[in-house]
Amino acid sequence: MTQTAKQSTATPTLTFIVPAYNMEEYLERCVTSLLQASDTHDIEVLIVDDGSHDATPALADTYAKRWPANVRAIHQPNKGHGGAVNTGIANARGAYVKVVDADDWIDSQSIDTMMDTLRSQLSSDSPVDMVVSNYVYDKVGKRRLHTVNFRHAMRAGEILTWDDLGHFGLAEYILMHALTFRTEVVRASGMVLPEHTFYVDFIYAYQPFTKVRTMIYLDMPYYHYFIGREGQSVQTDVMIRRVDQLLTVNRCMLEATPEPGTVPDGLYKYMIHFLSIESCVASVFLILSRDPENYEKKKRLWASIEAHSPAIYRDVRRKVMSRAINLPGSVGRWIVRHGYLIAEHVVGFN
Repeated sequence: MTQTAKQSTATPTLTFIVPAYNMEEYLERCVTSLLQASDTHDIEVLIVDDGSHDATPALADTYAKRWPANVRAIHQPNKGHGGAVNTGIANARGAYVKVVDADDWIDSQSIDTMMDTLRSQLSSDSPVDMVVSNYVYDKVGKRRLHTVNFRHAMRAGEILTWDDLGHFGLAEYILMHALTFRTEVVRASGMVLPEHTFYVDFIYAYQPFTKVRTMIYLDMPYYHYFIGREGQSVQTDVMIRRVDQLLTVNRCMLEATPEPGTVPDGLYKYMIHFLSIESCVASVFLILSRDPENYEKKKRLWASIEAHSPAIYRDVRRKVMSRAINLPGSVGRWIVRHGYLIAEHVVGFN
């Protein structure tokens, strides 16, 4: 660990965890965006250098020296994105925690609102467990940016429970980029992300929810999700090659899904909605591969959900998207492929 100055003994309000693997081109933009608040005295930035081979380790140490009151650098052997997040959660000092990938950044117009909200919560008797905010798909070469918001499902500025949530759209879910958790909630959930596995952000935005009792929604474009660079993990061809990792993530999510009646109805309803989406995402890329072996993996995916819990399977399978993804035969696969192309063109998520 690199730490060049004595840190304050006071608990920071917020820890930004920055997993960084070979991110020399983007790291400074990310880190400086996290320290642009009007008041940074209670902000911690924890850079987790995940075995980088470029200038990332040196840059992380440089930033720790430049901002000794705010920035810490941890260097570890490569463990993948999940391993880096695990290290960040274990070492975070903040009352709240936010994961910001090293090629992404935080909006300059929104960070003060977030910090004021978190400070206000910590001064209350019962601080909320989770803050949800909007995120922007900031795609290379795309002039019109798509912002994901939750206005139809969540009332902004109010303290909410799961049973207060409204209807989430067909493909609408609370991605990791939208989440700021109370740190103890994440730890209490027992979440340990798989190492050397992509797409673990699905698990991060799922498993801790069973420990979340209250939340607040801030209707502002807080997080900029940078996509479209070559080789990025969310590119279509890359996701097809790594589809087995989506299946690993699906198993982790399934194991974290509570049985009906054991959690608030609103929470169960949302988790079924999200599990259905991830199951369909994995199924889409199995279909896009045009590989008969992957078609069989898709069948086994849905069979494994039924074997794990007939009740969960029933509720996941009845979702509109789940029914569509399981249309039979070559005609069904053709519909899925063309539906994906239309969605990608409209939203530009890859």
